[in-house]
Amino acid sequence: MVASKHIGKIVIAIMAAAVVLSLLAIGFADKLTERLGGTGVRMEYETKLFDTDEVISINIEMDEDEWEKMLANASSEEYYVCGVVINGNRISNVAIRPKGNTSLSAIAMDPDSDRFSLKLEFDHFVEGQTCWGLDKLILNNNYADATNMKEAVIYDMYQYLGADASLYNYAKVSVNGEYWGVYLALEAVEESFMLRNFGTQDGELYKPDSLEMGGGSSSDSSDKTPSMPGGMDFPSGESFPSGESFPSGESFPNGESFPSGETFPSGGDFPGGSGFPGGSGFPGGSDFPSGETFPSGGDFPGGSDFPSGESFPSGGEITFPSESDQQGSEGSQPSGGESGSQTRPDMGSMTPPSGGGGGRSSGNGGANLNYTDDDLDSYSLIWEGEITNTTKADHRRVVTALKNISEGTDLETYLDVDNILKYMAVHVFSVNMDSLSGSMAHNYYLYEYDGQLNLFPWDYNLSLGGMSMGADAAGATDMVNDAIDTPFSGTQFFNALLSNEEYLAKYHEYLRQLVEEYVFGGRFDEVYERIRGQIDSLVETDPTAFYDYDAYQTAAEMLYQTVRLRAESIEGQLDGTIPSTDAGQREDSSALVDASSIDLKAMGQFSMGGGGGFGGFSIHGFRSDSGSSGSGSGKQPSSSSGSFPDMSGFSGFSGFSGRPGSAAKSGGVSTPVIYGICLAVIAAALVLVRFCRRRQ
Repeated sequence: MVASKHIGKIVIAIMAAAVVLSLLAIGFADKLTERLGGTGVRMEYETKLFDTDEVISINIEMDEDEWEKMLANASSEEYYVCGVVINGNRISNVAIRPKGNTSLSAIAMDPDSDRFSLKLEFDHFVEGQTCWGLDKLILNNNYADATNMKEAVIYDMYQYLGADASLYNYAKVSVNGEYWGVYLALEAVEESFMLRNFGTQDGELYKPDSLEMGGGSSSDSSDKTPSMPGGMDFPSGESFPSGESFPSGESFPNGESFPSGETFPSGGDFPGGSGFPGGSGFPGGSDFPSGETFPSGGDFPGGSDFPSGESFPSGGEITFPSESDQQGSEGSQPSGGESGSQTRPDMGSMTPPSGGGGGRSSGNGGANLNYTDDDLDSYSLIWEGEITNTTKADHRRVVTALKNISEGTDLETYLDVDNILKYMAVHVFSVNMDSLSGSMAHNYYLYEYDGQLNLFPWDYNLSLGGMSMGADAAGATDMVNDAIDTPFSGTQFFNALLSNEEYLAKYHEYLRQLVEEYVFGGRFDEVYERIRGQIDSLVETDPTAFYDYDAYQTAAEMLYQTVRLRAESIEGQLDGTIPSTDAGQREDSSALVDASSIDLKAMGQFSMGGGGGFGGFSIHGFRSDSGSSGSGSGKQPSSSSGSFPDMSGFSGFSGFSGRPGSAAKSGGVSTPVIYGICLAVIAAALVLVRFCRRRQ
């Protein structure tokens, strides 16, 4: 009876408490979601596609003419429509296109291969369409990686440490039922990725890139050669390496012509097969054609300077290298120091050609994440690489964060410190010079939420010596012993973390975890054996493979040794028996791990010297057999064209639709849970009232 007298007051108190709890959930959403285990959403595709115990089966169904047209015009990166059957799940009206940067350009100019990396976008033509919740799937072709395993192992390391990174798995790719090749499937870093990792958190995503090598559509489907960066053509009459001619009609910068009658070195290599040096001279110390003058002003196109701030002589006489000077070690790049060294060149003051049309400039436009000033235009390459729709207010938060990071101020406010340290550990282990570790300001994603920055990894096929930084024994030893405490030459973004004792210790802890647990603790052996068991037969029968099966077997075994030697060196650097900085190793190299048994070239390398194509792209260890068909001929595709079905209501996001950022920034994914609890409390109170009234 007493209870019934006060039931109204009890119910009012319970409902008031529920309202207060809801308001607190709104005001402290970030802290609540952190306490409740983060904001991520469990996605169905995590098990349906990326359970690494089973290789994904993918069959691309596409009209034969459309498939051939897509391959012939790969450099345009134009989307075509296809159907796909993934592990028995059929999806229609999927967008497909070749993808890549340097690899796309190199393959586009290779008459013997059409094995492009591919991007499948399930929601491009049909809004909301997904594959078990995944909006986009990447199929990487393992270009310049004879092991077919580098990228998979590196992504597995990221997963082992619990870093924010794409899920991976191998895929057996067929075209209209006929086996095309074994690819590495990756979760694209876009909407689904952000939903899986951050729920409805409304963050902004960018993919800065200062190295744009491809691009430009071709109207002639038979011409697989992409245009030059920025649309600039070379002068008429001059020959290209390996007998290829440059487009006619255009002159050299400032109206100057190329030296009359001069041709590029035979075979297409710079002296020694090298790329540009870190200093002011030409590769190998050689100069331009004898007696010829450089364009007025002495600078590169767009007024840009040579690396390290050096410019070409204005009107000076320079000589072209002799035939004998051009015979160097294939694929090696200048070290900036002793022969075979992997010492990174100082390119911090290099200014790119103007116009943003590509080229090989490094770190320009903010892509190297260095703070320069408060002018948003100084970071144009970050904004141009936006994945989400961003505003100037979003850009201002990024610049503010970069400024504070450069000053070492409130790092945990402006950086997701723990995830960045995990990123650093795996990235440094990988020795990926095709990134901020070298002079390439690309191959990463930048994420910003509420003024805090985070990084996501990308593109590791050229890790562990794949960038041709010296293919001899000395180069392998340099790579294996790459210094863990001075790992980034292309950016100062990580300096504040490396100079902080607490964060440095945590970074070292993650490195030690990779060494002692992942490599020497047995995880690497398990992953290596699993992958070999899954893909050996697929590689052996791969009709478009870059390397034959014998080369693959040799490379895979070499990779196993390389990973263990790298771990041994890192362990020594952590223990203090091996110098952990570049300067320390130059001063005393006696304790370095000997990697003279490692043949980097056998594992596959991308080189700026070599065969044909712009820049002389080549793959060392490229397949020796000519039976691999990359043309796609012989396939009999069935047409999947036609009207699009009405699938606007289909979504694999289990209640979430559109861009993950569509929800309010203050409402993490745990906030709806809090609301639900509050509503349940209110409902319980109403039930209690009804029950008590019946008792009366």
